Amino acid sequence: MVLRFNDVKEFPKLIEDLQTSFAKHLTKPLGYRKKQLEQLYNLVDENQDELCEALFKDLHKSKIESTLAEIGIIRQECLDAINNLDEWASPEYVKTSMIHKINKCHIRKEPVGTVLIVGTWNYPIHILLLPLVGAIAAGCTVLVKPSELAVNTAAVVTKLFSQYLDKNAYRIVNGGATETMSLLEYRFDHIFYTGSGAVGKIVMAAAAKYLTPVTLELGGKSPVILADDIDIPITAKRLVWGKSFNTGQTCIAPDYILCTREIQEALIKEIPKAIKNSYGSDPQKSPDYGRIINQRHFDRLSNLLSQTKGKIVIGGNSDRDDLYIELTIVSDVPKNDILTQEEIFGPILPIVVVENVDDAIKYINERDTPLALYPFSKNDKTIKYILDNTRSGGTVINDTMLHASVSTLPFGGAGMSGMGAYHGRYTFDTFTHKRSVMSSPLAFEKLLASRYAPHNEFDLKLASYFMFSKPNFKNKNYQGSDGVLNLKNVIVILCTILIAYIAINELSS
Repeated sequence: MVLRFNDVKEFPKLIEDLQTSFAKHLTKPLGYRKKQLEQLYNLVDENQDELCEALFKDLHKSKIESTLAEIGIIRQECLDAINNLDEWASPEYVKTSMIHKINKCHIRKEPVGTVLIVGTWNYPIHILLLPLVGAIAAGCTVLVKPSELAVNTAAVVTKLFSQYLDKNAYRIVNGGATETMSLLEYRFDHIFYTGSGAVGKIVMAAAAKYLTPVTLELGGKSPVILADDIDIPITAKRLVWGKSFNTGQTCIAPDYILCTREIQEALIKEIPKAIKNSYGSDPQKSPDYGRIINQRHFDRLSNLLSQTKGKIVIGGNSDRDDLYIELTIVSDVPKNDILTQEEIFGPILPIVVVENVDDAIKYINERDTPLALYPFSKNDKTIKYILDNTRSGGTVINDTMLHASVSTLPFGGAGMSGMGAYHGRYTFDTFTHKRSVMSSPLAFEKLLASRYAPHNEFDLKLASYFMFSKPNFKNKNYQGSDGVLNLKNVIVILCTILIAYIAINELSS
């Protein structure tokens, strides 16, 4: 399928049109947003077979995997946004101190403006359209750019985009690095980028020119910690699933294992059973086992295997013409090995032998914060100890990757693995400006007279009393309130009654 790259000369007019539509409030009405979300739902729902076929051509994804991990998630996110948009977009009223009880204070949820979403190739529908759901729900106008590497999927989405969505508010452009860099020269109100850390730095540097906020969904080396008490057969199955799903080309795929030598040897015996149960004796012939996106990435992965000082104990077979790399387990990998440097992003799973859990924690903390962490143990205290002493964007206990399918959990990284979070309401929040609003009535001028100069000590004491709390650190157990109506609460209630009485008298005078 041919994918036409956009001429960069088209970009200024295209972006200006989107900004004009936003300025005219085209996307602000909730009814409009819901209708466009419905149209996005229809885009993926009515064209599921064509989209699945494109995903198979690009990544050899099975229809089940494409439906669950790409199309189904977008459908569900659209439904969640439509059903909850009234609540998400409603004003949020906040508590105030006593001096502001006569004011109305709330937070308005307003769209940030015109936003740019740059997708990537490993989940070319999910990663492109899921942020779009939140941007539409928030009321933004949007320019999306698919990855040019998933050429078939990008072509299908491009064809369908203008058929289903209002082109006055939502546009799609295609291109490679040149076109992406050209887009980054223009001013947007938010940039949402998913991809490598190296390109993420370029995006952030370009955004700094206009102080444009960014969401960076990057990657990193997501570790697995295996305690000595794990269930070996279940752990093996879940690791095989996590590392072979989308052929390991997932930002939150388990990147390496940290365990003792005894656990390593037990896993090496069990993993082949899990592979055979999932993909048969020849995974290359399995309809459920994917392929590497292109020959450049195939060669990169092959180069890693050729340079590792570890021992290939499971797998290792490959076919460049078919872009096939067998799920490969590498044991006894040195801590400074090539497999421990950059994110692998493929079906290669190295095992680094450590002495104990503390040694594993030390190894993780000496490196960049991972996007995900996968601790396995039957002991809750061990799990808590790991969580208390490590950092990660997200964590799944005794499994891998499942947290990304829960829309009520924020998905995002920390440090070098990214910034910002999305999924569900968190995507809406990403593209929403929370505008603080206070309404000050004109009728209470006598009540507020003490704020005007000239000031005196009494004015200071009166304002401080109503504005600020006094500490009570002695005998404080910090275990929460027992619900008892204490003297301070009584004083607050009496003061509220007094203020109301003064206000009523002033209004009647």
